[in-house]
Amino acid sequence: MARLETSRSGEMEVFVRVVELSGFSAAARSFRITPSAVSKLVARLEARLGARLFNRSTRKLQLTPEGLAFYERCVRILADMDEAEREASAGTAPRGRVRVNANVPFGLHHLLPLVPDFLAQHPEVTLDIVLTDQVIDLLDERADVAIRVGPLRASQLIARKLGESRMAVVAAPSYLERRGIPQTLADIEDHNRIGFNFARSFEEWPFIEAGAVRTLPACGDVQVGDGESARRLALAGVGLARLALFHIGRDIEAGRLRPVLENLNPGDVEDIHAVFVGQGGHLPARVRAFIDYLAKTVRFH
Repeated sequence: MARLETSRSGEMEVFVRVVELSGFSAAARSFRITPSAVSKLVARLEARLGARLFNRSTRKLQLTPEGLAFYERCVRILADMDEAEREASAGTAPRGRVRVNANVPFGLHHLLPLVPDFLAQHPEVTLDIVLTDQVIDLLDERADVAIRVGPLRASQLIARKLGESRMAVVAAPSYLERRGIPQTLADIEDHNRIGFNFARSFEEWPFIEAGAVRTLPACGDVQVGDGESARRLALAGVGLARLALFHIGRDIEAGRLRPVLENLNPGDVEDIHAVFVGQGGHLPARVRAFIDYLAKTVRFH
């Protein structure tokens, strides 16, 4: 188990993390220690202050009025300390490892191509990149930054929007030559629609018809576990796919994929965010440098 700093600033950091992550267990995971160690530290802090900071129950952890006042003051003090350290080390280049999690399409088409330039600009930073379309817990996976595409779940994470990208139904020219170009929703019901085999915020394809939104299930003879597989199957002429333009924009420009039913496209977009844990809104220099680079460099169709 990692040794936990027990100075006043260390106690404040633990207390603030418990509040911001809504529990001892989540705070313990972020420090890579046991929940009992966090609980004992908070108990010692309460004993020293002579005040109860939390009202505890089996299901909920709630700040007392004294705890809320102490939390607000701790956030200001830690922010001042962090600012003082940043000013003192303003000439120091970001260094250390940044653990990044991204979905497969964003990783392959936007993140990995930027790695050489980022590392050239920040030679003392190393990147640990994992690509998966499954939503991970940053604390459990010990990730510094995750790229999330689509609606964000309610959480204690901080999010920075990188951009947005419109959705489109596309197919390869070879598929359209073989099966015909759908012109109406009745037409599309006879086409093979590539779907996904994991839980998504939306399971059906929306269209605008006669001023109202209609949806059709993504049903066909193949389902996949990530967007890149859907793209590759569409390129191979297997069927129609509905994907974001940040993923398939270059394929459309090159003529490898063709949009269909654009007159019925509702114009919905997927937001792309970088999410991260930021105590008091402050980040290690290496993580901030990475997120700032993405926000400045990434461009979407």
